[in-house]
Amino acid sequence: MQGFGIHAMMWSTVWDHAGAERAIAGAARYGQDYIEIPLIDIPAVDAPHSRALLEKHSLRAACSLVLPETAWASARPDAAVEHLKAALDKAAEIGAEALTGVTYGGTNERTGFPPTQGEYDNLTRALGAAARHAKSLGLQFGVEAVNRYENHLVNSAEQAVALVERIGLDNVFVHLDTFHMNMEEKGIANGIVAARNHLKYMHMSESDRGTPGLGNIAWDEIFAALAAIGFKGLLTLESFVTMQAEMAGAISTWRPVARDADEVLDKGVAFLRDKADQYRIF
Repeated sequence: MQGFGIHAMMWSTVWDHAGAERAIAGAARYGQDYIEIPLIDIPAVDAPHSRALLEKHSLRAACSLVLPETAWASARPDAAVEHLKAALDKAAEIGAEALTGVTYGGTNERTGFPPTQGEYDNLTRALGAAARHAKSLGLQFGVEAVNRYENHLVNSAEQAVALVERIGLDNVFVHLDTFHMNMEEKGIANGIVAARNHLKYMHMSESDRGTPGLGNIAWDEIFAALAAIGFKGLLTLESFVTMQAEMAGAISTWRPVARDADEVLDKGVAFLRDKADQYRIF
């Protein structure tokens, strides 16, 4: 996986026929290499329809998810394996190249205590089984670090690296997100360097999850670090400007993060491409 991508939620939070058509055409119109497809309702996704759209627009794909509470790997590893295998099967049917995201848990998963060894043992077992299934399908499998207010298990690049190395499979990679890193890393560049041997996927998200370049993220530091490690993965613009009200609670999006989607796409895509050119990424 290499190039630029956009999260499908820029156009639609529902992956039905209309949402898929709008998002895939939109990503192609903005000259992207990839689109990130969220697998929120796995059985409802019409994989042949999505695959045909991707082929029509010459677009590649990665899929992502957050585990529902009934399948949090820390407490219910067997349910997590079942859910992840279903998602991987769907991703393969779509023609995606990876499944990534919070593949170990939820965005409102906090026990009120530090993670335990038992929780990490469950994560390693569940994600190891899922990653082996992914490998059998020819898919990459990602682990995304998210901030402490969303999950208590994997918050930093170092924690993501530790989990990936415990799983120990060559198709498992680290997925970092600039929004979360801005809160959790002791310098965003340090997080990128810490993950350098496993880093294949970056969510390029502003400090308020709005338009890249209009917030507080240290973009020059990020791109300089990516250049320094010879990053050859996927840079995906992620913004929640189109977030539905019923989904806002999971990530505490209580007010608009940008004027509209056009602002994020017109300014954000150009900004990220200019920075990538400036630092000779790709």
